[in-house]
Amino acid sequence: MKIIILGAGRVGESVAESLVSEQNDITVVDTDVDQLAHLQDRLDLRTVPGNGTHPAVLELAGAADADMLIATAARDETNLVACQLAARLFNVPTRIARIRAPDFQDHPEITGEGGFYVDHLICPEQTVCDYIFKLIEFPEALQVLEFAGGRASLIAVRAYAGGPLVENPLSALRAKHPKIDMRVVAIFRGDHAIRPDGDTRIEAGDEVFLLAASEHIRTALSDLRRMDRPVRRIMLAGGGNIGLRLARALGTDYQVKLIESNARRCEYLATQLPSSTLVLHGDSTDEDLLASEAVGDMDLFLALTNDDENNIMSCMMAKRMGARRVIALINRRAYAELMQGSRIDIALVPAQTTIGQLLAHVRRGDVVAVHSLRRGAAEALEAIAHGDAKSSKVVGRRIEEIDLPVGATIGAIVRTTAGRSEVIMAHHDTQIRAEDHVIVFVTNKRTIPKVEKLFQVSVGFF
Repeated sequence: MKIIILGAGRVGESVAESLVSEQNDITVVDTDVDQLAHLQDRLDLRTVPGNGTHPAVLELAGAADADMLIATAARDETNLVACQLAARLFNVPTRIARIRAPDFQDHPEITGEGGFYVDHLICPEQTVCDYIFKLIEFPEALQVLEFAGGRASLIAVRAYAGGPLVENPLSALRAKHPKIDMRVVAIFRGDHAIRPDGDTRIEAGDEVFLLAASEHIRTALSDLRRMDRPVRRIMLAGGGNIGLRLARALGTDYQVKLIESNARRCEYLATQLPSSTLVLHGDSTDEDLLASEAVGDMDLFLALTNDDENNIMSCMMAKRMGARRVIALINRRAYAELMQGSRIDIALVPAQTTIGQLLAHVRRGDVVAVHSLRRGAAEALEAIAHGDAKSSKVVGRRIEEIDLPVGATIGAIVRTTAGRSEVIMAHHDTQIRAEDHVIVFVTNKRTIPKVEKLFQVSVGFF
């Protein structure tokens, strides 16, 4: 697929890195020549210096025969205008724009046909907030992802010594809960993926990915680690776009304290947030400030500033001072990989939480959801099976008959019959039907093109 990415910032770079690894033809456009040179040194892609809202620059980037434009520049207006030009001047089939202002999401007539001709809007800040909210709802989890409109959930959790299933074979899971169907789809021990079967034993410290109907997730969690008490007291460090969105969403349901270093921004935050939210002017790495605001009593400390080092430092201090759980927003993936599981419970890379929204539009076949796992090392996708036994490689076949590549596992199927949806855990003899939503877990991203081909129907079907 030929894709133009407008913007070589953090989101654009992450998108380019992910798509290049899947053998797409990528061109990145940006006014920052140095950043383009950095990208070209690291990745096998083409760069074009210039403003993406100029028709000549888009033409030079190959818009005339591009399959997709992904506009991830810093300014909403730049992304919207670029999508409009790509549609009206070059007839680019798919246009995706990153936006920050909620107004654009609330008024689709502005962005759709007749407006800026944007096919899909993505808002990284909102995606990160939604992601964090799930971690607040399930404080034991490392990652919580939903499929099929929330009917099925994939949850990542670190197994602890003494858990009911730890040091026991996975076959004990079914014996312990005979009326609840759930499935361990992958286990990561250090950096190595382990393909689970009934005899596989979970060890303390393993990162376990467990798939189940959403209503059974808490039961599944209790088998792997202690259930934490609910989150009530939250401290946020950073009142930027993400901090403000999250504090608004938390509202009056939680006891929230927000620390912001910019005095003028504090004044603005105070006008935008409920009176129950305490806005504090100060430095989140100031130990005296954290102590005076009782950080040790917090159920959750979130560092959400734009400075990776400050986020890491404030989280480590908060943890040392007694905060039950700490989450750091870290833009550099290398930093995140170093810090995850140390004093920092979760290192959250914003670009990796956003990339799934984009990948769902890039994947071939009818892929409706994509989630990046383990900071991009693995992936879970939801694909709809179409066709019949003659035109499809999956429809009408049992799981054991499907030629899945090494590292790919079908975890579950969501089937709708007579308006009622059912989550079916995949077993060797489970047969896939047309229009089933199939959830596939992939530990090796190089095999994704093979998975995509499985869900493409032959031309004769049409």
